[in-house]
Amino acid sequence: MRNWALLLWSFMAGSAWAAHGYALWGDLQYPTGFEHFKYVNPDAPKGGELRLVSNLRVSTFDKYNPFTVKGSAPAYLSSLMFDSLLAGALDETAAGYGLLAKDVSVAPDRLSATFMLRAEARFHNGDPVLARDVKHSFDMLKSAQAAPGYRSLLEEVLGVEVLDSRTVRYRFAKPNRELPLTVGGLPVFSHRWGETAGVAKPFDQIVMDVPIGSGPYKIGPVNFGKDITYVRDPQYWARGLPVRRGTANFDRITVKIYKDSTARLEALKAGEFDLMRFFSAGDWARRVNGRKFDSGELVKEEFRHTLPTGFQSYVLNTRSPKLRDVRVRQALGLALDYEWMNRQMFYGAYQRVQGLFGNTACQAQGLPTDAELALLTPLRGQLPEPVFGPMAQAPRTDGPRSLRDNLREAQELLRQAGWIYRDGALRNAQGQALELEYLDSNESGVRVVTPWARNLEKIGVKLNFRPVDFALYQQRLQKFEFEVTSIAYAGTQNPGQEFVDLFGSKAALQEDSGNLSGVQSPAVDTLIQHMTSATSRDALLPACRALDRVIAHSYLLVPQWSASTHRLAYNRLRLDKPAAMPPFAAGEGWAIDTWWAKQP
Repeated sequence: MRNWALLLWSFMAGSAWAAHGYALWGDLQYPTGFEHFKYVNPDAPKGGELRLVSNLRVSTFDKYNPFTVKGSAPAYLSSLMFDSLLAGALDETAAGYGLLAKDVSVAPDRLSATFMLRAEARFHNGDPVLARDVKHSFDMLKSAQAAPGYRSLLEEVLGVEVLDSRTVRYRFAKPNRELPLTVGGLPVFSHRWGETAGVAKPFDQIVMDVPIGSGPYKIGPVNFGKDITYVRDPQYWARGLPVRRGTANFDRITVKIYKDSTARLEALKAGEFDLMRFFSAGDWARRVNGRKFDSGELVKEEFRHTLPTGFQSYVLNTRSPKLRDVRVRQALGLALDYEWMNRQMFYGAYQRVQGLFGNTACQAQGLPTDAELALLTPLRGQLPEPVFGPMAQAPRTDGPRSLRDNLREAQELLRQAGWIYRDGALRNAQGQALELEYLDSNESGVRVVTPWARNLEKIGVKLNFRPVDFALYQQRLQKFEFEVTSIAYAGTQNPGQEFVDLFGSKAALQEDSGNLSGVQSPAVDTLIQHMTSATSRDALLPACRALDRVIAHSYLLVPQWSASTHRLAYNRLRLDKPAAMPPFAAGEGWAIDTWWAKQP
C-alpha cells in the first residue's frame, strides 16, 4: 500500500484515490495497516450466548429475505449474516474501511468507484465471494422485486461492471461523493441464494431459503415466528481483519419475540434474556426493578452518545385533502404540549426534536446565511415565505407563550384555511368535519397520543386513535392509507441520497417508499440535488440547512422527542463489555458487535 500522505496529495491533486478505505471528505481516522478499531477489546474471549429481545415492532417473522416488501424478516439478520464491501467504524462518521474489498479507488471525475475483492472472502457454503456475486446483489436490490427504498437510494448508480473475477466497477450518473460509501455499504449475497437445481427463483420469491451470506453468523435453531438463534461461524473468513477484530464474540445470539412490552419486561425480570434496550421513559423510571435488580444481577445503565437526534415525528399525510393546507398542519402542531408531556409523562428524560438534523452541523438555526439564500432565492416562488426568515421552532408552552396562546393561534390558522365551527364540529365549506385518524400498531400508544388529541378537541379537531396489528399497519403505510402516524426517523451527520426516498417527488408516487408525508415539491427536489452533489463540506452545509428550513416551514412533521442516552438493562453476571461506548454506537448494536460472555 502506498504512503498515505502521497495518497492524500494525489487525491487533492485530482487523480484517483486508491486506499484501504474511503472517507466522504478525504480524511480517514484509521491509517493503512491499523490493527483494530480503538473501541473494541481485541482480545475479547469467544464463546457463550447473548440473549436479547427483538428491536422490531413486529410480533413474529415469516421470511428470511430482509430485502423484499412482503413479510417480516427476523431482527438483526441482515447485519449478522451479510458482509459488505466496506465496514464503518462506531467512532467515525462518513467513512468505510475494506471488508470484502481490500482496496477501493475513485475515478478523478467521480463517475465511478472500483473495488478489489479479497481472495480469502468466502460465503457460508464455502464458495468464494466473486465479482459476479457483487453485481448480482446490486442488480437484485435495484430491481422491482426488492423494497423500493433501494431503488431510490441507488437512483444515481447506473450499474456494475465485472472487470475480472474479483474486481467490480460501479458507474455513477453524476459526481456524488457519497455514492462510493453507499455502494460500499450494500449487503452482498451469493448468486446461488434461491437456486433450485441450478435454476434461480425471482428475487421476491426467495422467502424461506436460508440466506447464503458471508457474515460472522449463520441461522441456528429457530422456534419459527418466535425465537431465532444465530450461530457464530468459527471459520468466519474475516475474523482476523482489522475491521472485525474484537467483534462477533458470542457463539450464539438468540433473539426472542414477545407479544407486548409488558411481557418483555416481565421476561427480563425473570431472567429469560440478558439485554434489553428501553425506549419508554415511564418503564425506565418506574418499572425496571425487582429481585434481580436488587441483587445486582441485573443492572440498568444509561450510555451517553453523540448521535444525531434524528427526527422522530408525527407524520401528516398530505395525500389526505384535509391535510393539504399548510395552515391546517401548522395548527395541529400548535396543539401538542410537549413541555407538559415531558414533565408529567416522560420524567424529564427527553429533548424536543428540532428539524431534520438536530445535534449535527447540518442543523439550520436563526436566519438563513448568504450561502443558504443563494440556494433558496431562485426557488422563492415555490417556497413558503417564512422560509426566508428565522428557522421554524417547535411551539413551547413554558413561557413566554402558553398552551392557550398556541391554541388561539391554531384556531385562527384553521379559520383562515376555511374551517369554521358549526353544527357541533369544525367544518369546511363542503360541510366536512375536521376529523382525522391516528394509525398505530400498538394499543399502548394511546397513552402518549391522548394529551395531543385532548388539546385538538379544544379547537374542534377530532383525532381518532386507530390501533391495528403490525401486518395491517405495515400494509397501510406501504400503500399510504393513513392520515397521521408516528415514525422514528434515524439521524445522520452526512445526509445524502436517502432523502430522495424520504422527501423526493418520485418517491411520493412509489408504493412502499419512505415519503410518507407525500410531499411533491420541485424546490425540495432541487435542494436534495444540491445536497447530494456537494463536492465539499462547505457546499453540503448550506444545502442541508436550506432543506431543513423548507421541510420545517412546510409543517409536514410534528416534531416529537429524542434522548441523548441509550438506556440498557443487562445481566452483569453473564455479560462483559469494553470500557467505554463509542460516540456513534446505536444502542444494543454496540453490545451485539463488541460485548462478550463472561468466562466461568
